[in-house]
Amino acid sequence: MIPFATIRNEEEYDVAIARMNELLDEVGSDEQHPLYDLLDTLGTVILAYEERHYPIPECTGIDALEFLMEEHELGVADIPEIGGPDSVSNVLERKRELTVQNIRDLANRFQVSPAVFV
Repeated sequence: MIPFATIRNEEEYDVAIARMNELLDEVGSDEQHPLYDLLDTLGTVILAYEERHYPIPECTGIDALEFLMEEHELGVADIPEIGGPDSVSNVLERKRELTVQNIRDLANRFQVSPAVFV
């Protein structure tokens, strides 16, 4: 356990991930398994390392919309939930905010939580 008390570099991170995958294969989601606490602790150590070295960048609702449009290969004319192409362009250029109804419609279309666009 001592080698996994902390992860100091990428090599140790890779080893910890490999060990965690092995534990997941053996333990699964059985909280009664004797190695479950080790799996839980290792997951916490890995998460701490990832938060320090791979922070998730801030993402706005417009950033999420741009990502979804790119993923689905959509242009400004393909988003009627916001309005016409000019309205969509204004939103993407941050000249106009999404309305509550826009957010509901986009969340429904892309099957995501409305919070994604807030």
